[in-house]
Amino acid sequence: MNKQWWKESVVYQIYPRSFQDSNGDGIGDLQGIISRLDYLELLGINVVWLCPVYQSPNDDNGYDISNYQNIMNEFGTLADWEELLAGLHARGMKLIMDLVVNHSSDEHAWFAESRKSPDSPYRDYYIWRAGKDGHEPNNWGSFFSGPAWEYDAQTGEYFLHLFSRKQPDLNWDNPKLRQEIYDMMTWWLDKGIDGFRMDVINLISKVPELPNVGKDQEDGERTYHFGGEYFVNGPRVHEYIQEMNREVLSKYDIMTVGEAIGVTPEEAALYVGEDRNELQMLFHFELMEVDSGPGGKWDVQPWKLADIKSIFSKWQTALHGKGWNSLYLNNHDQPRMLSRFGDDKHYPKESAKMLATLLHTLQGTPYIYQGEEIGMTNVKFDSINDYKDIEILNMYKEYRAAGYAEEEIMNSIYVKGRDNGRTPMQWSAEPQAGFTTGTPWLAVNPNYTEINAEQALADPDSIFHYYKKLIELRKSHDIFVYGDYAILAEEHEQVYAYLRTLGEEQLLVMLNFFGRPAAFELPACVIFKEKTLLIANYGVQPEEDIRSLSLRPYEARVYRLR
Repeated sequence: MNKQWWKESVVYQIYPRSFQDSNGDGIGDLQGIISRLDYLELLGINVVWLCPVYQSPNDDNGYDISNYQNIMNEFGTLADWEELLAGLHARGMKLIMDLVVNHSSDEHAWFAESRKSPDSPYRDYYIWRAGKDGHEPNNWGSFFSGPAWEYDAQTGEYFLHLFSRKQPDLNWDNPKLRQEIYDMMTWWLDKGIDGFRMDVINLISKVPELPNVGKDQEDGERTYHFGGEYFVNGPRVHEYIQEMNREVLSKYDIMTVGEAIGVTPEEAALYVGEDRNELQMLFHFELMEVDSGPGGKWDVQPWKLADIKSIFSKWQTALHGKGWNSLYLNNHDQPRMLSRFGDDKHYPKESAKMLATLLHTLQGTPYIYQGEEIGMTNVKFDSINDYKDIEILNMYKEYRAAGYAEEEIMNSIYVKGRDNGRTPMQWSAEPQAGFTTGTPWLAVNPNYTEINAEQALADPDSIFHYYKKLIELRKSHDIFVYGDYAILAEEHEQVYAYLRTLGEEQLLVMLNFFGRPAAFELPACVIFKEKTLLIANYGVQPEEDIRSLSLRPYEARVYRLR
């Protein structure tokens, strides 16, 4: 059992634009976050992950960085950021920053120099290529629709952008560029931050030839395809992350988590293996694709509990003793977990608590996304004009052009759109949910009068207080963090149950994933003399026989067995 502070932590993710506005301009900011630090301390979290606050033209809400060593004007100043860091540290909390180094903004000084001339010393900081046969250099599609290449008239070549055309990909094969990135990381670490969350870090190495995917159509028409086989877990990715670890990460006592698209547990072990000197954790997407059909993210299909169990079990088992899991059910790129995996209409409190129980009782580090702890939900805006996310807007345009019905497109957005997780934090029943005195950059979810932090703090039975108790249990029982995992009654269609074992002690977790009662028989292999109920989302009789139960809708129970 290799004990580490980051294994024992609970992380709270802040999306600064939507957290708290301090000056009435409708945009959350650093002073707003500072004003809410006591709230985070009360919840009991150990680490804040701050989404990008660097200088940016905001084409992709700050994930397009024009200056890595300055703060976006809308968010405040470097002095505000230093005050935030000091405020967190004074309360015993740590800060991890978002590191976005697969791409920069096209307004970054490096790119401005790069596009001036093919002979620019910065040309090779990015991936430039000549066109082929009157087309782009290859037929890769962007994650945000359309081609992954943009023509630049000034030098007559194309640059690669896997995301927005204002997010040119950096060329990691250039050692000078890598050194600039390591210097920038060192600068932040020397300022006292406690680690990095690394955006799409497994895309930084591309196959140098940049081949086409499959063949173009016979008639010469170009169609764009996902080129992941040439840049997901690319040829030199481990070499580069090991170099980053050697040059920077290993010199500090910090926490690192990489966002990794399309990784299997076996590939993940290469990034997070304790003997590999790379990263400590990954965010994988396997669970986030559980309700996607063959047509991808927007092809919404009902999820199956069997798939959820299978994915969690696979990752719990595969990384056990080798690396460490990150545990999350939503974030700034995903819809709200209560709307997606729970029941936000009939059992909002019960299902939110059940899902929280899952996240905080598996082996790994739990990540709470702002508002999850008060039961915030997806939003249904009336019009596409109410949405701000570049991915949503590009998809809408593309699908409308392809002849999809408006209603069908909007339904997919209601279920899967990224703006579901980006509506402003609901602090109170005051106008604009207490987020701003102005007009918010993205409309507040109209249900803020019923769902808000003020109401949650006042109600001892609230989702917030349940989260607080789960976090306290993790802090006071090593078994929550370090216990082995074993699934129980795997074939049960309604209940997800598992054991955590550490030495002589066991935790029994039982979760009913549906809005109807579930009969549950404890398998005979679970042997115990005494049981103690640690937490439950319904009232439970202490003398109740747990060998044969009827679990209520979305019921969650955690027992300590001896």
